[in-house]
Amino acid sequence: MAKYVGQRIKRTEDPRLIQGLGHYVDDIKLPDTLHVAFLRSMYAHAKIKSIDTSEAAHAPGVVAVYTGKDVAGKIGPVPCAAALPGLKIPHYPVLAGDHVTFVGHPIAAVVAIDKYAARDAIDLIMVDYEELPVVVDVEEAAKGGPLVYEEYGDNIAYKLTSGEGDIEAALAASDHVIKQRIVHQRLIPIAMEPRGVLARYYPGEKELTIWTSTQIPHLARTQLAIMLGVPENKVRVIAPEVGGGFGSKLNVYAEEGLVGWIAMQLGKPVKWIEGRRENFQSTIHGRGQIGYIEVGCKNDGTITGLRYNVFADMGAYLQLLTPAIPTLTGLMLSGCYKIPAIQMNVTAVFTNKMSTDAYRGAGRPEATQVIERAADLVAAELGMDPVEVRRKNFPEPTEFPFKTATGLFYDSGNYQGALDKALGMADYTKMREDQKKAREQGRIFGIGVSTYVEICAIGPSAATPAGGWESATVRIEPTGKVTILTGASPHGQGQETSFAQLAGDELGVDLNDVTVIHGDTSIVQYGIGTFGSRGTAVGGTAVFNALQKLKEKATQLAAHLLGVDASSVTFKEGRFSVEAAMAAAGGNGDSAKEASAPKTVSIQEVALAAHVAHQIPPGFEPGLSATNFFEPSNFTFPFGTHIVQVEIDRETGKIDIQRYVAVDDCGNVLNPMLVDGQVHGGIVQSIGQALYEEAVYDEQGQLVTGTLMDYAIPKAAMVPWMELDRTETPSPVNPMGVKGVGEAGTIGATPAIVGAIVDALSPFGVRHLDMPIKPEVVWRIISASA
Repeated sequence: MAKYVGQRIKRTEDPRLIQGLGHYVDDIKLPDTLHVAFLRSMYAHAKIKSIDTSEAAHAPGVVAVYTGKDVAGKIGPVPCAAALPGLKIPHYPVLAGDHVTFVGHPIAAVVAIDKYAARDAIDLIMVDYEELPVVVDVEEAAKGGPLVYEEYGDNIAYKLTSGEGDIEAALAASDHVIKQRIVHQRLIPIAMEPRGVLARYYPGEKELTIWTSTQIPHLARTQLAIMLGVPENKVRVIAPEVGGGFGSKLNVYAEEGLVGWIAMQLGKPVKWIEGRRENFQSTIHGRGQIGYIEVGCKNDGTITGLRYNVFADMGAYLQLLTPAIPTLTGLMLSGCYKIPAIQMNVTAVFTNKMSTDAYRGAGRPEATQVIERAADLVAAELGMDPVEVRRKNFPEPTEFPFKTATGLFYDSGNYQGALDKALGMADYTKMREDQKKAREQGRIFGIGVSTYVEICAIGPSAATPAGGWESATVRIEPTGKVTILTGASPHGQGQETSFAQLAGDELGVDLNDVTVIHGDTSIVQYGIGTFGSRGTAVGGTAVFNALQKLKEKATQLAAHLLGVDASSVTFKEGRFSVEAAMAAAGGNGDSAKEASAPKTVSIQEVALAAHVAHQIPPGFEPGLSATNFFEPSNFTFPFGTHIVQVEIDRETGKIDIQRYVAVDDCGNVLNPMLVDGQVHGGIVQSIGQALYEEAVYDEQGQLVTGTLMDYAIPKAAMVPWMELDRTETPSPVNPMGVKGVGEAGTIGATPAIVGAIVDALSPFGVRHLDMPIKPEVVWRIISASA
């Protein structure tokens, strides 16, 4: 019986964090560390005619000043790993040469004895700019508009059509075809800790160590080695406490390469810690799509086809996965539904703004918003309950694995079960009755439903730019303590705890005797990293498989110590045992030896024997460790139902989320407390997108929402009580049956919130609203009807 797996166990990593004992990049102090500050472009688009750094170079405390000319040809460009037909990848150097393309574009770097001297010297650099026309509107950019890169002749980064089925025939045969423009506004990830880099170079050993707040330490090492022209086995990347990522640290940035190079030039440690304003301007943004839906349906609510034409804002240059995000949107357009024909037409465009890339959900929140709004529009068109439209189009649980018209095979699902459980928790029938009474009283009351599915365990290598497998090594030390080395790089997901739970149960050891190590490329075998809800479903499976291999090896030695054949040995709660009768039957013929042999031995005793190696069988390798590289055969597809009840204040337009019910299915659950925490966080970020958050650029390309004074995020008082539960439908893709949950709340929540508000305002003729839905927008709708 599992002692740890499935239990609500507090995170073992939390005590150091809540006591301020964790180590983030800025907490790492090395002697004689120099500090870097960046001069960034104040213009969204300009030519650089000249840069004068002479005054800055002679400022007090300044050690060096670097511009684009100083590093040209010495550091490779910022990498983009995506590969698509016809994709244009602009050359993006770590410091601008003669052309800047967005506000925040790094132009020069000042190195000084402290960060204050470096920042002061930045103000002494004189740049002569020639302003160029700016394009910020994604649809204008697609039509032509001012060119971000003249050499391309247009602003199109790529075009792509995906999907299966005859969309023209499907729409033509529909009883109704509903069209809707939909906006997925730009968001700024705002991790708790901004980015940071510390680099140290040992010239004798020719070894470069880089501490950086990254989600992908091994992939970062590979890319940085290429950028700097350093042998990869001479580069060590360490990801200490990251302070939140949400995809924004799933990249290799200019600052990482440049800080490493400066450390090599100066022979001293060099540090850069991002300021919050820099973080807004120069760390990737999320979302940024404007699309046009055409959904066809029959009179009974059957959805017959979906076409989605989308303009995707790439920003000024392409980060590691920028072009891949819209393709994820296309893959998930079927949602939870049996739709025979789906087509997505992507037009990806350059604009004079910071790049977009993966932000919690990465293309799947956009897809879910599209298909769930489409389901609501069908319901409104036909006068049906939104729940019935959804139920009408679900595949049956027996139809899995289920092939979609986007080319995916959903692994397992029971969408009806999650929906029914959520409806029961919410008492949906009574909720609708309450709505009717509220409207009779003149109150503005709405209910929203979202049934979502997401693609997780970003996985099969053939479908990823840089490998989709994951690695793990499990080692039992001579003293019996257990060490797990995981190629995943958790930074808030709780895998230091959940992986220890796995080891505790599989090896029969105490949870506190297990240490999980990650994020150090000189200690941990090569791994892919943590993103796309893959940490447990892929990385955890590698740990699980390594544990099985380790137990097999330990069983061989235990059998030798017990004087029996390995097939006679059982392992339970940390001990290898054999019954006396089994020992006699399975022994090696030396009855005296068998009589004196112990009939039980602990895993700790076996570990010690494996290291001392005095009593090991012929051919047995000393030590007790095992490594596994797990390559998944498919993605996993978690799902769920979210139901939201809102009431709107008629006088102010203020939206009050009165109830939030969520039933999520992430397969088998290792730690319910960790799952709840991930769902909570995801829902809060969705509340931010639905009601408050929006990255706004003006016509000159200036980021208007450039600080937390201007960019609204939810505060505690804005967050409702969440009623959470789950169903468990195991995945056949991995032996643990887990699916992933890190992005579930972010994906399932926004359509439910938007749907509730639109439902509340439906008596005012509203059928759709774009996010963020602010009180002013709602108040104007109400006031216009007065």
